Amino acid sequence: MTDTEQNRTQNPEETVASSRRTTKRGGGDPAGRGRTTIADGVVEKIAGMAARDVVGVHTMGSGISRTFGAVKERVPGTSKSVTRGVKAEVGEVQTALDLEIVVDYGVSIADVARAVRENVVAAVERMTGLEVVEVNIAVSDVKLPEEEEEEPEQPRIQ
Repeated sequence: MTDTEQNRTQNPEETVASSRRTTKRGGGDPAGRGRTTIADGVVEKIAGMAARDVVGVHTMGSGISRTFGAVKERVPGTSKSVTRGVKAEVGEVQTALDLEIVVDYGVSIADVARAVRENVVAAVERMTGLEVVEVNIAVSDVKLPEEEEEEPEQPRIQ
């Protein structure tokens, strides 16, 4: 009997297992077979939506960006920009965010900022898997009850 025949007769399970190992393709965890990149704009949209969900946040962005945004929204075929007032820096595993918000009059700015920070961190980390290292919040205005909404001047020609 040759050595090969002797090995087959002595331990047939080991021979089957070794033949299975040789037919396995790719090897390793499928999650490790490539790289995923997430654009800054994706994180900005997620953060913008999460920030707007917090009670006490009236709107996002500075006065100038809100004015330009209101004009842009009046153009047919465009939609409200959820990234207004949000800036993200995205790395391979971490992200940092800067938000500019307008709060409603009468709310605790500290409480609103804390709630925005918690909501944004939770949403971004859950949806992207990135670690949020910081969320900087700038409160640029307070919306008073008697203030009218900023509407762009109606064009004279339709």
